[in-house]
Amino acid sequence: VPVTLTDMRQHAVNPAPSAPEPAMIDRELGGIAMTRREMLALLGGGALVSLHGGCTGNDGTSTYVEPDGSIHYASLVDVARLIERGDVSPVALTERMLARIQSIDGRLKSYATVMGEQALDAARVAQQEIETGNYRGPLHGIPIAVKDLCYTQGVRTMGGTQALADFIPDFDATVVAKLQDAGAVLLGKLNLTEGAMGGYNPEFDLPVNPWDESLWAGASSSGSGVATAAGLCFGSLGSDTGGSIRFPAMANGIVGLKPTYGRVSRYGVLALAESLDHIGPMTRSVADAAVMLEAIAGQDSNDPTSLSDPVPDMLRELERGVQGARIGFDRAYATAGVDPGIVAALDVALGELEGLGAQVVEVSLPAFSEELGDAWFAICSREAANAHAETYPARAADYGPYFTDFLEMGLAVTDEVYAGATALRDEYSVQFRAALGTADAVACPAGGVPFPFPAEVQFGDMAGFDPHMGNLWFQFTLPADFAGTPSISLPCGVTDYGVPHTIQFLGRHLSEPTLCRIAHAYEQATTWHRLHPAV
Repeated sequence: VPVTLTDMRQHAVNPAPSAPEPAMIDRELGGIAMTRREMLALLGGGALVSLHGGCTGNDGTSTYVEPDGSIHYASLVDVARLIERGDVSPVALTERMLARIQSIDGRLKSYATVMGEQALDAARVAQQEIETGNYRGPLHGIPIAVKDLCYTQGVRTMGGTQALADFIPDFDATVVAKLQDAGAVLLGKLNLTEGAMGGYNPEFDLPVNPWDESLWAGASSSGSGVATAAGLCFGSLGSDTGGSIRFPAMANGIVGLKPTYGRVSRYGVLALAESLDHIGPMTRSVADAAVMLEAIAGQDSNDPTSLSDPVPDMLRELERGVQGARIGFDRAYATAGVDPGIVAALDVALGELEGLGAQVVEVSLPAFSEELGDAWFAICSREAANAHAETYPARAADYGPYFTDFLEMGLAVTDEVYAGATALRDEYSVQFRAALGTADAVACPAGGVPFPFPAEVQFGDMAGFDPHMGNLWFQFTLPADFAGTPSISLPCGVTDYGVPHTIQFLGRHLSEPTLCRIAHAYEQATTWHRLHPAV
């Protein structure tokens, strides 16, 4: 790859600057066991809870609801128990979520399109099915949302660009159809960066971080991260080409699961770079992510890159614990140039896992060089230009400054440069996958810490981005996209300015059940997943 691709992308391997110091955020920690009467009182009576059934899970444990009765912050799997037993009505729950969106999303701007009428129709169907004994599983009647890259029949799918502002698909993306088959209630489509790259089109809204409006909300699945963190859905779908599930998971303090390439069909999902794009769940707990992944995974005849491997029973695997699991850690790789707070949080998390019976072992991951960062930009920009060939440059005026720069970069990538970048990617991926094979999972940062990012810069061109990109540690996100291997990110602490730290577990090909098992064991031994923004 020629050095001319390097200048605007030195941030791919640069260390992050010091953490920002916004005002401390109020937050909620912990949970309490609640009686049925207490739950009824906190939820405001029978609008959500019927007059029959108990308040314990199938295993006899208490169902968790936030101390102030905020069911919108409860986990998907806990709400699913309430719905299955008839304690919560899908219709009333959907009404409540739509009311919450109307109340606070005018400030947070996570939704591009709210599908209120369709959501209520789906909730009524789900409620009728459940009442007649046709319960489909833990997504039945659950309000969720998807990134506005995913086709939805009869509903606009804009991809964050004015060039597609009037595009209305006549079919559902496979992931949307699978969620609907599982009985989920689709609340709407979530905002994102233009084309799922770095910057925003000036004609679209910029999602606001619910922890602090001065902090970056993550790209490109920013709306998914904000809506999930703020309790505006019980789970969402994002996409990850260079870190765009994991970056917003980090920025918003939630769980992000990037599957193995091909584990989830991309059919009916607007492409950024088809050889790098991954679709995956973003949730508030690991179990929730496992439920959503199981629902959307599987081979799809419409997507030749989808894998034929059977979809595992994700929830069954969660309870196996981590006794004897080998957690790899490359200290030099994971800590060089990294914020000291993250390093300390990683060490504490690894100590927690050792206390649970895991073994932390030394591993050696291949260095992610500046040349590899250039290769990613060459591949991604070239494939993005191909994906937008019908509308760019023909409708160049409908594109924002950042994505225009990116597409122009892609048009300048020659066949020779693209082939060289792909060869470099393949060579590195072999080394990376081999290193992952030496442990059950490898722990490292998830891509940075939340940082201030002025809105005017996010609406600007690529040159304006560069001074801010050192905040993002692409050496922890790009490798898994190159190699097509899975990873999961989840909260592991809190910064000194009151927002979550995040740990990432990298895994071997198709190791999502193992990654979720390890992450779930850690999560259940801590309380970080019960920390929410005060909205």
